[in-house]
Amino acid sequence: MPITDMLFMNARIYPDEVSLIERDPAAGTRRQITWKEFDDCANRFANFLLSRGIKKGDKIAILLMNCLEWLPVYFGVLKAGAWAVPLNFRFTAEEIKKCLETAEIRMLVYGPEFISRVDSIRSTTDCLRELVFIGQDGLAGAADYNYYDILGSFPCDAPDVPLSDDEEAALYFTSGTTGVPKPIVLTHGNLVSACITENRHHMQTHEDNFLCIPPLYHTGAKMHWFGNLLVGAKAIILRGVSPRWILEAVSEERVTIVWLLVPWAQDILDAIEKEEIDLSDYRLSQWWLTHMGAQPIPPSLVKRWMKYFPHHKYDTNYGLSEATGPGCVHLGMDNIDKVGAIGLPGYGWQAKIVDDNDRPVLRGQVGQLVVKGPGVMKGYYKNPEATGKVLRDGWLYTGDMARQDEDGFIYLVDRKKDIIICGGENIFPVEVEDYLRSHEDIKDAAVIGLPDRRLGEIPVAIVELKPGRTLSEEYIIEFCRSLPRYKRPRRVFFDKIPRNPTGKIEKPKLREKWCGQSASVFS
Repeated sequence: MPITDMLFMNARIYPDEVSLIERDPAAGTRRQITWKEFDDCANRFANFLLSRGIKKGDKIAILLMNCLEWLPVYFGVLKAGAWAVPLNFRFTAEEIKKCLETAEIRMLVYGPEFISRVDSIRSTTDCLRELVFIGQDGLAGAADYNYYDILGSFPCDAPDVPLSDDEEAALYFTSGTTGVPKPIVLTHGNLVSACITENRHHMQTHEDNFLCIPPLYHTGAKMHWFGNLLVGAKAIILRGVSPRWILEAVSEERVTIVWLLVPWAQDILDAIEKEEIDLSDYRLSQWWLTHMGAQPIPPSLVKRWMKYFPHHKYDTNYGLSEATGPGCVHLGMDNIDKVGAIGLPGYGWQAKIVDDNDRPVLRGQVGQLVVKGPGVMKGYYKNPEATGKVLRDGWLYTGDMARQDEDGFIYLVDRKKDIIICGGENIFPVEVEDYLRSHEDIKDAAVIGLPDRRLGEIPVAIVELKPGRTLSEEYIIEFCRSLPRYKRPRRVFFDKIPRNPTGKIEKPKLREKWCGQSASVFS
């Protein structure tokens, strides 16, 4: 059944139960909707879209911060048979315009945070016909419609729009995109597969409560929530990432499952160790699962985490938007002894590691990770050349370098494009970054290649220290003497490590700052 039917079934079975709660600690607000209200809002928005002549194949862009309206809008678009196109809320006006034009967006749904950006590009974007604003009427700017007026004007009956698994459902611009944008086409079948995979991996029941912090425009947050959708379990949408706000949400809402990005987990641990937070002040006994993802997870971080939360199940998921988000590889909740690995092929997935000639490498050797399964994208939108480079015979070439141990567990080594070649030796930055983060005074680290006339590139480290700590460049270089000589950073710079909303290190920005290489999102 299509994913929209899962929402409908929850509305029928659990009509008066809470489905979504939005907490905004900065504003001091808390809002919630039931499963029936969720489904009704989606239906009303779908009926509005149909009244405006929206049909299958039309694209509706969503430019919102995480909020209670986000998912009803998304499902309303799906129910109308249109394509949902979530946009990164960090995009500049010009980047938004580029996305709208690339995806041929018919209608844009946006919130108050984006009024100035939207107003500045509306008259210059030919494909964009209509704007829907979510917020107070007086702030709407150039909007044609207000979302709340729509909810009060259209029926809550489900639209009669048949949907099939092979039909297109959504278009995603990947986070950290560089160069010409390559929006990813996902089908209704892809979305359904994500629900099944996530639920099989983490065994959510109707009684679970998922804390959703990462941005909903990204596949990761939404697809993890899909596991709750399958069983009608509620979720908390948290606006803000301070350790205190996270723990308050877990405690007050009786959250059972939390997905954390590395920086947030580090911040929680730092706050505990600096005695800014006392865990005994919170009700945390029901919190049974912590899973992390979106980037390689330093084993040192998991070790620290289990010191303070020894009763937690731990899991990490590997995925990419081209594979409908996380889950094509996952560690598994009972494999804590394999921390450092991204895991085994996920439910319904296959994986292998190949060399540049597509031949499987031997166990322990490094090659490119390729995956195959029900979540593999249909392709890049109107870009058969780019699609052909990453999709071959149903296999998705991830661009990530990996190796397998003797038990078949996969370890992510690095992005193929981030490998540093120094004097003919391949250096995988993740290995050096994990080593640097093992130092008790280092909060975060990134390693990039600095151009060198003789060696081609040399590894340099950008290090972010914990508050109040002091280390010298000479000390860190000496600390790295335990690494093989060719892997040791030649220089160390002290700076904050930039990460995108999904936790990935923004290495293009670091290369631009320290190497003079352009970090433009769209060229």
